[in-house]
Amino acid sequence: MAMHQFKAESKKLMDLMINSIYTNRDIFLRELISNASDACDKRYFKSLTDTSIGITKDDLKIHIQPDKEARTLTITDNGIGMTKEDLEKNLGTIAKSGSLDFKTENQSDNIDIIGQFGVGFYSAFMVAQKVTVISRAQGADTAWKWESKGVEGYTITEADKDDVGTEIILVLKDDTDSENYSEYLDDYTIANLVKKYSDYIRFPITMYREKSRQKPKPEDAGDDYKPEYETYTELETLNSMVPIWKRPKSEVKDEDYNEFYKNKFMDYSDPLRVITSRTEGTATYTALLFVPGRTPYDYYTKEYEKGLALYASGVMIMEKCADLLPDYFSFVKGLVDSEDLSLNISREMLQHDRQLKLIATSLEKKIKSELLKLQKNDREKYETFWKGFGRQLKYGLYSSFGANSELLSDLLLFYSSHEKKLSTLEEYIGRMPEDQKYIYYACGDSLERIDQLPQAELVKDKGYEILYFTEDVDEFVTKMMPVYQEKEFRSVSSNDLGLESEEEKEETKKQQEQNKDLFGAIKEALGERVTEVRLSGRLKNAACCLTAKGQVSLEMERVLGAMPG
Repeated sequence: MAMHQFKAESKKLMDLMINSIYTNRDIFLRELISNASDACDKRYFKSLTDTSIGITKDDLKIHIQPDKEARTLTITDNGIGMTKEDLEKNLGTIAKSGSLDFKTENQSDNIDIIGQFGVGFYSAFMVAQKVTVISRAQGADTAWKWESKGVEGYTITEADKDDVGTEIILVLKDDTDSENYSEYLDDYTIANLVKKYSDYIRFPITMYREKSRQKPKPEDAGDDYKPEYETYTELETLNSMVPIWKRPKSEVKDEDYNEFYKNKFMDYSDPLRVITSRTEGTATYTALLFVPGRTPYDYYTKEYEKGLALYASGVMIMEKCADLLPDYFSFVKGLVDSEDLSLNISREMLQHDRQLKLIATSLEKKIKSELLKLQKNDREKYETFWKGFGRQLKYGLYSSFGANSELLSDLLLFYSSHEKKLSTLEEYIGRMPEDQKYIYYACGDSLERIDQLPQAELVKDKGYEILYFTEDVDEFVTKMMPVYQEKEFRSVSSNDLGLESEEEKEETKKQQEQNKDLFGAIKEALGERVTEVRLSGRLKNAACCLTAKGQVSLEMERVLGAMPG
């Protein structure tokens, strides 16, 4: 039996495939299942034009069988199978993709084949010391066996196999002090890996699982009878096959989405908003997104990890793809499934290409659109959302130095002196009298304390509305976004509120000059605690107030002073 060498530049390439490209050995099962799914797809596609095949989509399946005594894990499919030449070409040449060839030969973009690069098969060597492939191709009379222990090469011999399809037998590596390969013989582990990575493969993935049941109670059993149990095996389908995001919206109830969200993202409360998006064209994808109904306990900590689950044709590629969400929408949970992502050869990492950026940009617009709908159509729910995640939107605007102001400004809410309710900036503008020049705001620890500010008296007396800035980031936002709908933000503590006429300004200046000795004496008494004492034309009932010079207000000075360093 002749040993064949791999048709690659060197054995180092094989070693690279096994030890470097894949960083998570769990995905070997995902890769082998994806290959089996492709084989089933190919056979079904062929059956549409060749009636002699005599098989329906419901006949196709994938089976997994662990054997703890033999230390083998077997993955079987009844797909298209491979000839001797196919085994030589597809498994003897690293990075040769039979799936890609099949799609090219049939010249159809409608064939949803998962495999692209042909290296997924070699991930099996991360856990196996020997891999055997027994395959019989559709229409062939003979089956063939491909066998390899890794980099030294492979053999191909004739084999016995009654049915069309492929059987892959992995002889697992021996356990070591640091590596437990036996876990891949545990049906609970296998079921979890299938659920995590291959739940939406469209063919059933089955496995016999050991279960326990209570034996019937004997008729003559006494009162002291203790129940007896027996074990049995049952064929179980491990995957759900049809993902909820690919089912027609008319067939999915709100309760279905809520249940999926709670199970998938480990939350006990329903989502506040469900966002579905199906897009074709330059960015082809399906997205199912959720705005949580409550703030995760670790959301405002460095431990929180943003990102959407990323699927390629129903196969999970990444659990959290951070590149699909900007930081200011990091609260969004969900997934994206695309058929034409440019994956690298391991399918674990994405090439940062135009396609990914297009999807991210499209999702960003969709999320904003849905939040605006929530704001306009269900204000109570939106205010619940705002209390949980509004600070993040403010930081998003501030941290981008205002670059995202056009995207985020309409989503902002601030408490207002108008009915002491949360208000959007657009609503504030809509209530402004014609003669009002600025959007006025006041900073403070609470609404009550802001109400007591003497600086606000004149603004209120004019009948102008004031926005209450109670969070430390609020005033910083106005510095990054100084104008909204051509109206400038102006603090009630600023030097010029734009409320005094030229005559009033002149009178104040005159009084300042006449009482300069008095103000000088007050300044001398206060010392370095103030830089200047001057007359104010804005006070009504209060004797005095504090203001700051320049762009750094008293509130900003307090926030900056509290920062480390």
